[in-house]
Amino acid sequence: MNIKIINTSNHAVPSYETLASAGMDLRANLEEAITLKPLERAIIKTGLFIELPVGIEAQVRPRSGLAAKKGITVLNAPGTIDADYRGEIGVILVNLSNDNFQVENGERIAQLIIAKHERAVWEEVSTLSETKRGEGGFGSTGVK
Repeated sequence: MNIKIINTSNHAVPSYETLASAGMDLRANLEEAITLKPLERAIIKTGLFIELPVGIEAQVRPRSGLAAKKGITVLNAPGTIDADYRGEIGVILVNLSNDNFQVENGERIAQLIIAKHERAVWEEVSTLSETKRGEGGFGSTGVK
């Protein structure tokens, strides 16, 4: 699938690191480093603008290494970029650690997943089909 992109950063466009990678790393596009204090959040710009086809979305997700090693994650994960959005891609990073975290220009801060999606048409009814699970939710199927 071809996707139009404008790259105003000094970094390469996102790419897949391996043949089987689902996501492409997004890099911070900063004039100077930003420090996130514990529990602080900020929108980190990427310098990227994309034009997605209708029926396609881009999902902004955390990088597992940043989350596991540094406590840095994407606050609204996954963030959705709709096909009609033409603004700059921004990543809402939050520092869930007890230490300050410095975001440097060019640092890989999130990953971008390109995915197809469906549009639902609601059909209002008075009953739903029965299932074994029924109304059970929030861990009702057990832990083990």
